Amino acid sequence: MTATLESTAAPEAKAGEIPSFEVTLRIRRYSPESAHGEEPYWDEFTVLAHGTDRVLDALHKIKWEHDGSLTFRRSCAHGVCGSDAMRINGRNRLACKTLLKDVNPDKPITVEPIKGLPVVKDLVVDMEPFFASYREIMPFLITSGNEPSKERLQSAEQRERFDDTTKCILCAACTSSCPVFWTDGQYFGPAAIVNAHRFIFDSRDEGATQRLEILNDKEGVWRCRTTFNCTEACPRGIEVTKAIQEVKRAMITRAF
Repeated sequence: MTATLESTAAPEAKAGEIPSFEVTLRIRRYSPESAHGEEPYWDEFTVLAHGTDRVLDALHKIKWEHDGSLTFRRSCAHGVCGSDAMRINGRNRLACKTLLKDVNPDKPITVEPIKGLPVVKDLVVDMEPFFASYREIMPFLITSGNEPSKERLQSAEQRERFDDTTKCILCAACTSSCPVFWTDGQYFGPAAIVNAHRFIFDSRDEGATQRLEILNDKEGVWRCRTTFNCTEACPRGIEVTKAIQEVKRAMITRAF
């Protein structure tokens, strides 16, 4: 099915207006209720866009102006919530941070759901396996003793030790870009390890040993093959592979 949402020729921009251009999105669709049944299929839409438009803007145009059945997640639209992670031209990206003009708009832009997680409908995947791994590494501060009478102080140097991994927004872009995760649904995945790193190296936390024991499992950090896909996919620029290696090193250091 091919649909054109605007006129086939982009109107000439008036003085002071941002010039527009046509862009085609080729979207991988799936719905067990459709005529295609259980089989996914491709759908193309051509929309009129501007240089400042993002892939999310184009998806909104398609849903609001033509096909209301198109299904995808989005919330803040500013790269903070992480809900609109998807594969755009074969790479995991946030639709709200990806400008159309930056992904070769002269050719159809392919949009697919992220890999390794069950597809619910169109671009929406079941995130429960991802969050199950996240919960397992205990992503919260673990302390002992009574509630403190003042805040737990930390130096700038101590904070710097794990600052990078506090930036995770749980978008699953890193985990669903990992070839080990694609083929082994039991692997914790990069995001869970990144969030464990955030607490393992926190000077205020007392649960590092417990987390390291959890990640020492056969489906833990040792399943990482250091392909750097996760680092390249992270929309927040976290050095994911480096964090995983630091957790491995901490495991060996504590063992001896």
